[in-house]
Amino acid sequence: MKPLVQRFHFLFSTLYLLIITIYPTHITSSFTPYHTLFLSLASNSSASSHLHHLTRLPHLSSSHEDSLAASYVLSSFPFPSHSTSYSALLSFPIHRSLSLFSPSSPPFHFSLTQIPSPSDPSSAVFSLTVPTFHAYAHTGSVTAPLTYAYYGRVEDFKKLRSLGINVTGTVVLARYGKIYRGDIVKNAQDAGASGVLVYSDYEDYAKGKAFPAGPWLPESGVQVGSVFRALGDPTTPGWSCKADEEECERVSTEEIVRRGDMPSVPSLPISGKDGEKLHKAIGGKVAPDDWQGLEGAPAYHLGPGPGVVNLTYIGNETLRTIQNVFAVIEGKEEPDRYVLLGNHRDAWTFGAVDPNSGTAALLELSERLYKLQKKGWKPRRTIILCNWDAEEYGLIGSTEWVEENRELLTSRAVAYLNVDSAVYGPGFYVSATPQLDPLLIEASKMVRDPDNSSQTLYDSWISSGSSPPIDRLGGGGTDYAAFVQHIGVPSVDMIFGNAASIWGLVALRLADDEILPFDYISYASELKTSAKSIEEEAAGCPVSFSPLYKSIEDLKTAAVNVNKEKKALEDKFWGLSLRKDKSKLRELNDRLMMAERAFTDREGLSGREWYKHLIYGPSKYDDYGSKSYPGIDDAIKEAKKSNTTEAWRFVQHEIYRVARAVKHASLVLNGGLT
Repeated sequence: MKPLVQRFHFLFSTLYLLIITIYPTHITSSFTPYHTLFLSLASNSSASSHLHHLTRLPHLSSSHEDSLAASYVLSSFPFPSHSTSYSALLSFPIHRSLSLFSPSSPPFHFSLTQIPSPSDPSSAVFSLTVPTFHAYAHTGSVTAPLTYAYYGRVEDFKKLRSLGINVTGTVVLARYGKIYRGDIVKNAQDAGASGVLVYSDYEDYAKGKAFPAGPWLPESGVQVGSVFRALGDPTTPGWSCKADEEECERVSTEEIVRRGDMPSVPSLPISGKDGEKLHKAIGGKVAPDDWQGLEGAPAYHLGPGPGVVNLTYIGNETLRTIQNVFAVIEGKEEPDRYVLLGNHRDAWTFGAVDPNSGTAALLELSERLYKLQKKGWKPRRTIILCNWDAEEYGLIGSTEWVEENRELLTSRAVAYLNVDSAVYGPGFYVSATPQLDPLLIEASKMVRDPDNSSQTLYDSWISSGSSPPIDRLGGGGTDYAAFVQHIGVPSVDMIFGNAASIWGLVALRLADDEILPFDYISYASELKTSAKSIEEEAAGCPVSFSPLYKSIEDLKTAAVNVNKEKKALEDKFWGLSLRKDKSKLRELNDRLMMAERAFTDREGLSGREWYKHLIYGPSKYDDYGSKSYPGIDDAIKEAKKSNTTEAWRFVQHEIYRVARAVKHASLVLNGGLT
């Protein structure tokens, strides 16, 4: 009888393999025919049509035009969709002026206007754009001599002090770039400046043909943005306020300024052309060689003066309604597990690249998923397509939604996948939490490079090195921040040319795989590498990193063991017995999903309590900059300044705190009580 049983088992297994080929949602952990079909459904014409519609008019958050764009996104989703509105404090300019007074020249009054090229297709409606300003800039007027502070970083002001330059009471002229503009203003304020002008230097932004003839910034072009140094609605830090709520607790703007999240000195963004004129009015010592501008341009000096400027800004901070839009594709087997794809809609002006190339990709991706659904595909887990508002002001739309839904998202969110710019240019740029690295690599091997169809995206991705350059999600540059840094959801942020394909492919794997495609072995390796780097910062100091290294080894062991469990369950699957043990499958997936949460701490970073993630967060001095072990890094920098026993004891405390978080992640992966 045994040979007959074996023959029956072979025939039954063969039939089963045929069935899962026809019905690929049952494949355990690989790309399926549905996923391959998804790639074949790409439509450049559809994405182009969406992009054209979304960028016809400027659509600043809460404006009438932004509401029209929200309605367009809502009606374009082919799945059940809805919108959610919040009341948030936004900022708008009422008056701006800038005048230069120079001993050798008559007073000069800057127009502070951007002049579009006649060949720019948007020039006919450019008058609808809001005047250039810094959102949440301080209302005030100052007349003072100019000083030049390079990029306005902490080290730049330290360099000025070493050269004997005192910026106290002056208006600082700083270049845009390197760090978040809000930190430029804060650093200048801390150094004693009375006002700040941030300009786009030709060396950084005008090395070739200007738009629309080329990609570079026109000489009158200004980079607008927020100087708010936190995330979400400034008046509801840590909670949200729906648009229809009659009563809602709010923090006053005075309190926001007092805690340092809004500046207390006025500032303006200005063009490269205006920055060039101001440089000519600054004398004193010649700036260091690496602080100079374009080769052949007049030398930059440091000041102060002799040029004096009058900078006046009057702003209006007011409560406005913002609108997030969602589409939901309900999962068949696990509808209470969410794979979220997000992109913001609002723009300072037209937003053709950031964000609406991403919005167009999101809509085109949704159309492909709808076509898959018509052919029989049903995701195992629920997919939620998210279109955020007020990102430009400080990630407000996504942050308010995460804060409102914190408990459900903490228990149900599998991953968040973000794309702002889908036509940024050639190349593929990705940041992620490390357990998603292997999945990103696998997906990149399935997608053709849009700039060279003879190779895959993976081939072009690694062309500059032996391994894919995956960055980490510590910065606060876009809407992944609340998901990673506040509630600990595995996340990805991508910028590239063929957005919808790899974005959707990664989402499909996360939604369809029976066993979540997370690998924490790579996470443990990353943590060890980062620990070595930060240990070097504290070399020779009275602290020990042994607790952290020990916890990382425990995490590695747990990751190896959980991978063995995954393999055993996959073997059970092929042995046709996995479906009898759905609870085991669910329990394993929950551990894989929840391990990232363990890296968060309810107390948050010291002095930055909203940021809960102890492994990845923004630099204390640059919101755009990603830091590994941000709490330890902050403590080391402060201890080096004071060099007191108490300060170094606090560094050791932060090391222990991170070590405990990593240990908790190990316990989650192990899945058993101690």
